[in-house]
Amino acid sequence: MTKMIIRHLSASDPVMAALIRVVGPYVLEADENPHPFQALAQAIAHQQLNGTAAKTILGRLILNCESGSFPTPLEIIRAPADSLRAAGFSYSKVAALKDLAEKTLTNVVPDGATLAALGDDEIIERLTQVRGIGRWTVEMLLMFRLGRPDVLPVDDFGVRAGFQAAYGLTSMPHPKALLAFGERWRPHRSAAAWYLWRALDLKREKKLPAPPRKTLMPRVRRRRKKAAKKPARKAAVTVARKPARKKIARKAARR
Repeated sequence: MTKMIIRHLSASDPVMAALIRVVGPYVLEADENPHPFQALAQAIAHQQLNGTAAKTILGRLILNCESGSFPTPLEIIRAPADSLRAAGFSYSKVAALKDLAEKTLTNVVPDGATLAALGDDEIIERLTQVRGIGRWTVEMLLMFRLGRPDVLPVDDFGVRAGFQAAYGLTSMPHPKALLAFGERWRPHRSAAAWYLWRALDLKREKKLPAPPRKTLMPRVRRRRKKAAKKPARKAAVTVARKPARKKIARKAARR
Protein backbone atom coordinates (compact mmCIF):
# COMPACT_ATOMS: atom_id res chain seq x y z
CA MET A 1 0.00 0.00 0.00
CA THR A 2 2.79 2.43 0.93
CA LYS A 3 4.63 1.73 -2.35
CA MET A 4 1.46 2.45 -4.32
CA ILE A 5 0.99 5.78 -2.48
CA ILE A 6 4.61 6.79 -3.10
CA ARG A 7 4.38 5.88 -6.80
CA HIS A 8 1.21 7.90 -7.24
CA LEU A 9 2.47 11.02 -5.45
CA SER A 10 5.87 10.88 -7.16
CA ALA A 11 4.36 10.49 -10.63
CA SER A 12 1.85 13.30 -10.13
CA ASP A 13 4.18 15.91 -8.62
CA PRO A 14 7.99 16.36 -9.07
CA VAL A 15 8.32 18.46 -5.91
CA MET A 16 6.56 15.80 -3.87
CA ALA A 17 8.79 13.17 -5.51
CA ALA A 18 11.93 15.02 -4.36
CA LEU A 19 10.48 15.34 -0.87
CA ILE A 20 9.67 11.63 -0.72
CA ARG A 21 13.22 10.68 -1.75
CA VAL A 22 14.61 12.54 1.28
CA VAL A 23 11.94 11.68 3.85
CA GLY A 24 11.47 8.04 2.95
CA PRO A 25 8.38 5.80 3.31
CA TYR A 26 5.07 7.20 4.45
CA VAL A 27 4.14 6.19 7.99
CA LEU A 28 0.85 7.40 9.45
CA GLU A 29 -0.68 4.94 11.89
CA ALA A 30 -4.12 5.62 13.30
CA ASP A 31 -4.19 6.13 17.07
CA GLU A 32 -6.24 3.97 19.37
CA ASN A 33 -9.84 4.37 18.38
CA PRO A 34 -11.91 5.45 21.42
CA HIS A 35 -15.56 6.45 21.24
CA PRO A 36 -15.95 9.64 19.16
CA PHE A 37 -17.25 11.38 22.29
CA GLN A 38 -13.96 10.76 24.09
CA ALA A 39 -11.86 11.70 21.06
CA LEU A 40 -13.70 15.01 20.64
CA ALA A 41 -13.64 15.75 24.39
CA GLN A 42 -9.87 15.28 24.30
CA ALA A 43 -9.66 17.57 21.27
CA ILE A 44 -11.59 20.27 23.16
CA ALA A 45 -9.17 19.95 26.09
CA HIS A 46 -6.18 20.38 23.76
CA GLN A 47 -7.47 23.57 22.10
CA GLN A 48 -5.04 26.48 22.63
CA LEU A 49 -2.98 24.44 25.12
CA ASN A 50 0.23 22.44 24.88
CA GLY A 51 0.03 18.67 25.20
CA THR A 52 1.26 18.53 28.79
CA ALA A 53 -1.31 21.03 30.10
CA ALA A 54 -4.14 19.29 28.23
CA LYS A 55 -3.17 15.87 29.65
CA THR A 56 -3.14 17.34 33.16
CA ILE A 57 -6.67 18.71 32.72
CA LEU A 58 -7.93 15.40 31.31
CA GLY A 59 -6.31 13.55 34.23
CA ARG A 60 -8.17 15.76 36.71
CA LEU A 61 -11.40 15.17 34.80
CA ILE A 62 -10.98 11.39 35.17
CA LEU A 63 -10.09 11.70 38.86
CA ASN A 64 -13.34 13.56 39.48
CA CYS A 65 -15.32 10.60 38.12
CA GLU A 66 -16.37 7.91 40.57
CA SER A 67 -15.63 5.14 38.07
CA GLY A 68 -12.03 6.30 37.61
CA SER A 69 -12.36 6.10 33.83
CA PHE A 70 -13.17 8.66 31.17
CA PRO A 71 -16.57 10.23 31.95
CA THR A 72 -19.66 9.28 29.99
CA PRO A 73 -21.80 11.91 28.23
CA LEU A 74 -24.40 11.60 31.00
CA GLU A 75 -21.74 12.23 33.67
CA ILE A 76 -20.59 15.36 31.84
CA ILE A 77 -24.16 16.67 31.64
CA ARG A 78 -24.74 16.03 35.35
CA ALA A 79 -21.37 17.47 36.41
CA PRO A 80 -21.63 21.00 37.88
CA ALA A 81 -19.88 23.59 35.76
CA ASP A 82 -17.76 24.54 38.80
CA SER A 83 -16.29 21.02 39.00
CA LEU A 84 -15.32 21.13 35.32
CA ARG A 85 -13.83 24.58 35.85
CA ALA A 86 -11.87 23.22 38.81
CA ALA A 87 -10.38 20.56 36.53
CA GLY A 88 -9.01 23.36 34.35
CA PHE A 89 -11.60 23.84 31.62
CA SER A 90 -12.44 27.41 30.63
CA TYR A 91 -16.03 28.63 30.51
CA SER A 92 -16.13 28.20 26.72
CA LYS A 93 -14.71 24.66 26.96
CA VAL A 94 -17.24 23.72 29.65
CA ALA A 95 -20.02 24.87 27.30
CA ALA A 96 -18.43 22.87 24.46
CA LEU A 97 -18.18 19.71 26.61
CA LYS A 98 -21.80 20.01 27.69
CA ASP A 99 -22.95 20.49 24.11
CA LEU A 100 -20.83 17.53 22.96
CA ALA A 101 -22.40 15.33 25.63
CA GLU A 102 -25.95 16.38 24.67
CA LYS A 103 -25.33 15.81 20.95
CA THR A 104 -23.82 12.41 21.71
CA LEU A 105 -26.94 11.34 23.62
CA THR A 106 -29.12 12.52 20.72
CA ASN A 107 -26.90 10.63 18.21
CA VAL A 108 -25.72 13.70 16.33
CA VAL A 109 -22.32 12.38 17.41
CA PRO A 110 -22.66 8.64 16.69
CA ASP A 111 -20.85 5.67 18.16
CA GLY A 112 -17.59 4.48 16.62
CA ALA A 113 -19.09 1.79 14.38
CA THR A 114 -21.67 4.16 12.92
CA LEU A 115 -19.08 6.87 12.43
CA ALA A 116 -16.73 4.50 10.60
CA ALA A 117 -19.48 3.70 8.09
CA LEU A 118 -20.00 7.38 7.16
CA GLY A 119 -18.18 9.28 4.42
CA ASP A 120 -15.68 12.03 5.23
CA ASP A 121 -17.97 14.91 4.23
CA GLU A 122 -20.90 13.53 6.25
CA ILE A 123 -18.68 13.12 9.32
CA ILE A 124 -17.49 16.72 8.98
CA GLU A 125 -21.06 17.97 8.54
CA ARG A 126 -22.30 16.12 11.64
CA LEU A 127 -19.46 16.71 14.06
CA THR A 128 -19.03 20.41 13.31
CA GLN A 129 -22.54 20.91 14.70
CA VAL A 130 -20.95 20.55 18.14
CA ARG A 131 -20.04 23.81 19.80
CA GLY A 132 -16.28 24.42 19.69
CA ILE A 133 -15.62 21.71 17.08
CA GLY A 134 -14.42 23.08 13.75
CA ARG A 135 -13.49 21.48 10.46
CA TRP A 136 -9.78 21.20 11.35
CA THR A 137 -10.55 19.22 14.53
CA VAL A 138 -12.69 16.76 12.58
CA GLU A 139 -10.04 16.45 9.87
CA MET A 140 -7.48 15.47 12.51
CA LEU A 141 -9.92 12.86 13.82
CA LEU A 142 -10.41 11.52 10.28
CA MET A 143 -6.66 11.19 9.76
CA PHE A 144 -5.36 10.07 13.13
CA ARG A 145 -8.35 8.23 14.62
CA LEU A 146 -10.08 6.77 11.59
CA GLY A 147 -7.09 6.46 9.27
CA ARG A 148 -8.90 8.07 6.32
CA PRO A 149 -6.54 8.21 3.29
CA ASP A 150 -7.77 11.27 1.41
CA VAL A 151 -7.91 14.20 3.84
CA LEU A 152 -6.16 17.49 3.05
CA PRO A 153 -6.40 19.95 5.96
CA VAL A 154 -5.78 23.14 3.97
CA ASP A 155 -6.36 25.38 7.00
CA ASP A 156 -3.60 23.66 8.97
CA PHE A 157 -0.66 26.02 9.57
CA GLY A 158 1.93 23.23 9.31
CA VAL A 159 0.56 21.96 5.99
CA ARG A 160 0.51 25.45 4.45
CA ALA A 161 3.93 26.39 5.84
CA GLY A 162 5.37 23.06 4.69
CA PHE A 163 3.98 23.63 1.20
CA GLN A 164 5.49 27.12 1.11
CA ALA A 165 8.90 25.74 2.09
CA ALA A 166 8.88 22.68 -0.19
CA TYR A 167 7.57 24.52 -3.26
CA GLY A 168 9.68 27.65 -2.83
CA LEU A 169 6.83 30.14 -2.44
CA THR A 170 7.32 33.62 -1.03
CA SER A 171 4.20 33.30 1.12
CA MET A 172 1.88 30.60 2.40
CA PRO A 173 -0.68 29.44 -0.16
CA HIS A 174 -4.30 30.46 0.17
CA PRO A 175 -6.35 27.47 1.42
CA LYS A 176 -8.49 27.46 -1.74
CA ALA A 177 -5.41 27.49 -3.97
CA LEU A 178 -3.85 24.67 -1.97
CA LEU A 179 -7.06 22.67 -2.23
CA ALA A 180 -7.11 23.10 -6.01
CA PHE A 181 -3.40 22.23 -6.32
CA GLY A 182 -3.89 19.15 -4.14
CA GLU A 183 -6.35 17.57 -6.57
CA ARG A 184 -3.36 15.89 -8.24
CA TRP A 185 -2.66 13.99 -5.01
CA ARG A 186 -6.06 12.27 -4.85
CA PRO A 187 -6.86 9.71 -3.47
CA HIS A 188 -3.83 9.93 -1.15
CA ARG A 189 -4.01 13.49 0.15
CA SER A 190 -3.53 12.39 3.78
CA ALA A 191 -0.09 11.09 2.79
CA ALA A 192 0.66 14.34 0.94
CA ALA A 193 -0.23 16.32 4.09
CA TRP A 194 2.07 14.06 6.11
CA TYR A 195 4.98 14.80 3.74
CA LEU A 196 4.27 18.54 3.95
CA TRP A 197 4.53 18.34 7.75
CA ARG A 198 7.86 16.52 7.31
CA ALA A 199 9.02 19.32 4.99
CA LEU A 200 9.09 21.70 7.97
CA ASP A 201 11.29 19.24 9.86
CA LEU A 202 13.67 19.09 6.88
CA LYS A 203 13.74 22.88 6.67
CA ARG A 204 14.79 23.14 10.32
CA GLU A 205 17.48 20.51 9.71
CA LYS A 206 18.55 22.31 6.48
CA LYS A 207 17.92 19.15 4.47
CA LEU A 208 14.96 20.35 2.42
CA PRO A 209 15.53 19.79 -1.32
CA ALA A 210 15.14 22.79 -3.61
CA PRO A 211 12.08 22.60 -5.88
CA PRO A 212 13.09 21.40 -9.39
CA ARG A 213 11.03 24.11 -11.02
CA LYS A 214 8.95 27.17 -10.25
CA THR A 215 5.53 26.36 -8.85
CA LEU A 216 2.54 28.12 -10.36
CA MET A 217 -0.44 28.12 -8.04
CA PRO A 218 -4.03 27.92 -9.33
CA ARG A 219 -5.89 31.19 -9.41
CA VAL A 220 -8.83 31.27 -7.07
CA ARG A 221 -11.53 33.81 -6.59
CA ARG A 222 -11.42 35.47 -3.23
CA ARG A 223 -14.38 37.12 -1.63
CA ARG A 224 -14.10 40.83 -1.80
CA LYS A 225 -14.80 42.74 1.33
CA LYS A 226 -17.91 44.80 0.99
CA ALA A 227 -17.06 48.46 1.05
CA ALA A 228 -18.80 50.43 3.76
CA LYS A 229 -21.64 52.40 2.33
CA LYS A 230 -20.99 56.10 2.37
CA PRO A 231 -23.82 58.27 3.63
CA ALA A 232 -25.73 59.77 0.73
CA ARG A 233 -24.89 63.38 0.15
CA LYS A 234 -27.71 65.75 0.62
CA ALA A 235 -28.70 67.43 -2.61
CA ALA A 236 -27.57 71.00 -2.64
CA VAL A 237 -30.50 73.35 -2.47
CA THR A 238 -30.11 76.36 -4.66
CA VAL A 239 -31.77 79.39 -3.22
CA ALA A 240 -32.52 82.18 -5.66
CA ARG A 241 -31.27 85.49 -4.43
CA LYS A 242 -33.87 88.12 -3.98
CA PRO A 243 -33.01 91.32 -5.79
CA ALA A 244 -31.95 94.09 -3.49
CA ARG A 245 -34.74 96.49 -2.47
CA LYS A 246 -32.83 99.53 -3.75
CA LYS A 247 -32.52 98.06 -7.26
CA ILE A 248 -36.28 97.36 -7.32
CA ALA A 249 -37.02 100.91 -6.25
CA ARG A 250 -34.79 102.37 -9.05
CA LYS A 251 -36.46 100.28 -11.70
CA ALA A 252 -39.86 101.38 -10.49
CA ALA A 253 -38.82 105.06 -10.65
CA ARG A 254 -37.62 104.75 -14.27
CA ARG A 255 -40.96 103.40 -15.45
